Amino acid sequence: MCWTKQLIPIIFSTLERELITCGLVPIVEPEVSQDGDHDLEECQRITEKVLATVYKALNDHHVYLEGTLLKPSMVTAGKNSTKKYSVEQVARATVVTLRRTVPTAVPGIMFLSGGHSEENSTIYLNAINRVELYKPWALSFSYGRALQSSVLRAWKGDKANDEQARKEYIRLAKQNSRASLGKYEVAA
Repeated sequence: MCWTKQLIPIIFSTLERELITCGLVPIVEPEVSQDGDHDLEECQRITEKVLATVYKALNDHHVYLEGTLLKPSMVTAGKNSTKKYSVEQVARATVVTLRRTVPTAVPGIMFLSGGHSEENSTIYLNAINRVELYKPWALSFSYGRALQSSVLRAWKGDKANDEQARKEYIRLAKQNSRASLGKYEVAA
């Protein structure tokens, strides 16, 4: 996990100035890379530092937090980590991290899939919504690959497969919608 204390404030200071100058409402997307061999605790520690820095910068620039959304990664071990964690451990680490750093004024947190598979992204989101800790934000998804991969495989670039691809997209969207409510059930 590569980051520097010096780089984070520079990036966010520049970003906030541009947003304020343009009068835009920010969707804050501080993705912490899942590349590497870091464990869950290290990802949690780095994510907390990044989010704390982001929200300090937003507050310093008087950004209207009620008009923002947060688009973070879930707190997970690196792809090359030798330690394995349960879905519940990932979900709890993610929620604890958010509770420690994200102001309650922020209305919603839309998770990135962060390179996780379609299935794991949905399962993690569902588990996060089931964690029995107070979560004042709407917790949902803003997936790219986790909503597109199997759709593109079904479509294969062939107009004849449009209907099959559309059905696959709707299936994935419904699964993630249920996961946003903590009501997704894994098929047996």
